[in-house]
Amino acid sequence: MSAPDAALPRISVTRAAIERTYGLIRSRIRRTPVIEVDGADFGLKGVDLVFKLELLQHSGSFKARGAFANLLLRQVPRAGVVAASGGNHGAAVAFAAGQLGKPARIFVPRVASRAKTDRIRGYGAELVIAGERYVDALAASQEWSAQSGALEVHAYDQVETLLGQGSVGLELEEQAGRLDTLLVAVGGGGLIGGIAAWYAGELKLIGVEPELAPTLARALEAGRPVDTEAGGIAADSLAPKRVGEIMFPLAQRYVESVVLVSDDAIERAQQALWQVLRIVAEPGGAAALAALLSGRYQPQRGERVGVLLCGGNTTAVELPGCG
Repeated sequence: MSAPDAALPRISVTRAAIERTYGLIRSRIRRTPVIEVDGADFGLKGVDLVFKLELLQHSGSFKARGAFANLLLRQVPRAGVVAASGGNHGAAVAFAAGQLGKPARIFVPRVASRAKTDRIRGYGAELVIAGERYVDALAASQEWSAQSGALEVHAYDQVETLLGQGSVGLELEEQAGRLDTLLVAVGGGGLIGGIAAWYAGELKLIGVEPELAPTLARALEAGRPVDTEAGGIAADSLAPKRVGEIMFPLAQRYVESVVLVSDDAIERAQQALWQVLRIVAEPGGAAALAALLSGRYQPQRGERVGVLLCGGNTTAVELPGCG
């Protein structure tokens, strides 16, 4: 049984705030589609699957929502914006800044994929490679923000970021109606935190993380965000070292459980999406489905399960001459 709302810390990531934010950003983002699939197509008999295709969002992931929320809700100085990213957040901030005519400098680690760094450059932002992992890029971006006065747009530990990401839940509820369960991949937790604030316990919310980057799982065990491993096939999107402070109380309250999936399971989910639906997802974007196909989350017969496909920035499929 959920505790009273008053038990939550007094932060402004609420259903009402998400609605207001959505009204502000909706003309700038895509209302991504939902498709309903018989689970038998994926070997899950008696289960209804509802896919939210957020990989069709501007910049190739859900991150565009949080990026626009930051740039429209906060005052952007003449120095513009700065962001650290494994790739998707950087591409989203670069896209939003370009649309709004603001300068942007994006710091990424060496692990960032070419699909994502190409997008960042293509949107007109200045790209800086800094360090091996996200935490290195974050430190470099914070140093630049202090030096230049640029507005720091955090990938997940920022109220405005969570408000933007929470609009995924708003749309999904309008499009799909009742869901019993929703599977969401977790990196820094901005997405699942925003969605948790939106649904507020109205469905079973399951976090999905790579075995090699169990940030939320370890935080829930410890009772607070803690540093963890940060590796694996989805390291450029689901391995920030620790989850955000802002999302954590929301996860404690509203996330039913967190399951861990192997790199092999993520690859199999990518292959299944292509074979069954002709959808190309990046590893992080396919992680939620991996939980189902690997049996790490086992739905009951008759369960209506939402699966968030959150990113599609990959070079796994390239047409000849279009690399």
